[in-house]
Amino acid sequence: MLHFSLSAHGQALAYLVSAVLFIFALKSLTHPASARRGNFYGMIGMVIAVAATLLGQEVTSYGFIIAGVAGGAVIGTILAMRIQMAAMPQLVAALHSFVGLAAVLVAIGTFIITAHPDAVMMGELSAGIVIGAITFTGSVIAFGKLQGLISGSPVKFTGQHALNAAMALAVIGFAVHFAMTGSVLSLSLMTLIAFALGVTLIIPIGGADMPVVISMLNSYSGWAAAATGFTLHNNLLIIVGALVGFSGAILSYIMCKGMNRSIINVVFGGFGSGDEADTGAGALAAQRGVKSASVEDVVYWMEDAAKVIIIPGYGMAAAQAQHALKELMELLVARGVDVKFAIHPVAGRMPGHMNVLLAEADIPYERVLEMDEINSEFPTADVALVVGANDVVNPAAEEDKSSPIYGMPILQAGKARQVYFLKRSMRPGYSGVDNLLFYKDNTSLVFGDAKDTIEGMASALKGSGH
Repeated sequence: MLHFSLSAHGQALAYLVSAVLFIFALKSLTHPASARRGNFYGMIGMVIAVAATLLGQEVTSYGFIIAGVAGGAVIGTILAMRIQMAAMPQLVAALHSFVGLAAVLVAIGTFIITAHPDAVMMGELSAGIVIGAITFTGSVIAFGKLQGLISGSPVKFTGQHALNAAMALAVIGFAVHFAMTGSVLSLSLMTLIAFALGVTLIIPIGGADMPVVISMLNSYSGWAAAATGFTLHNNLLIIVGALVGFSGAILSYIMCKGMNRSIINVVFGGFGSGDEADTGAGALAAQRGVKSASVEDVVYWMEDAAKVIIIPGYGMAAAQAQHALKELMELLVARGVDVKFAIHPVAGRMPGHMNVLLAEADIPYERVLEMDEINSEFPTADVALVVGANDVVNPAAEEDKSSPIYGMPILQAGKARQVYFLKRSMRPGYSGVDNLLFYKDNTSLVFGDAKDTIEGMASALKGSGH
């Protein structure tokens, strides 16, 4: 069989081009208008990287590689065709788990086939196994919480932090012993405890913090990939892993800042239990009741409005209402209404969740504004239409000092002349905190499936004429 291989210098040059393309991809992904171009850069960079690796001098047989690529392509294609956008967060968590497990398997496999690994390699193997194992089981738990297989509430017990600390010290101790001696027993114990630590680190984190958890696990997967790169002496994998690791860490910081919380508070705070949902101002507001409205009521306000601000949340994703919102937006714009979309940094269940859904529906990027850009416009809005969002518009963050979300920056939807909430029920958001906005004088709730409700609004607008 004819086998063409790249020289070491040729492969290094190809890896350099790939790394540059990946950096351009990350840069382009920072803005919706350039995100499509960023994806293109990333795909081209990956094609070059894979081709350069397959043509490397160290590859002597393609049998297992072809089998693995074919199997992965089939599975990936089926997942891509069947996955709903509302389920994208749990898919991302699952993919992170694959990266972590791959790092563990590569490290163990390298240890098995290497006759006399030196101390540096043993340290690299230890790092890859520990980071990969924590990433794997942590991502599996995150997947279970997002998929509803595990309760989204924090799982907490007495001595939990002490147990995590003891496990972390044990992992470090066994890792050092393994790196120094090559003990299979230390390898086994280090791996098993790291797997367990991934579980105990994630189960105390509540559902409201899941966007930050996804971002953190993304960072972990990057460091796992970088560790694998050191193990395989693959410079591109080291670069890409570092890019993912740092970008995930920076994104986690940005999201924590958006919630006015520290990363330590997220990891150890247990936010999202709902234990305080009926305390403080929330309990007082609940006694007042809420106003409900019909589709016709909403249309009556919107058809003569000058400005309408739409706040999407996870409820929009669950109902797959983004395309219906696009039609509603177009009908309102045709009437001369200024329609904008307000995005909170942690809306949905993964970073950028709402942006992706709105882009999928081809909603113009210039109408989609981040919290810092849009908050000043709510006082001039005639209608704020909240589509399945909860915690990100909850005034308890500003008014109720006993609330667990107190201090979190929110979208100022309550400052609009009229607020309409599209809700299935009176249940609170993922954090379990009662939403004080429900009980404001200028707020009414429209109960029902968000997609059906918005489609009803669009039909009513069409029927009312200009």
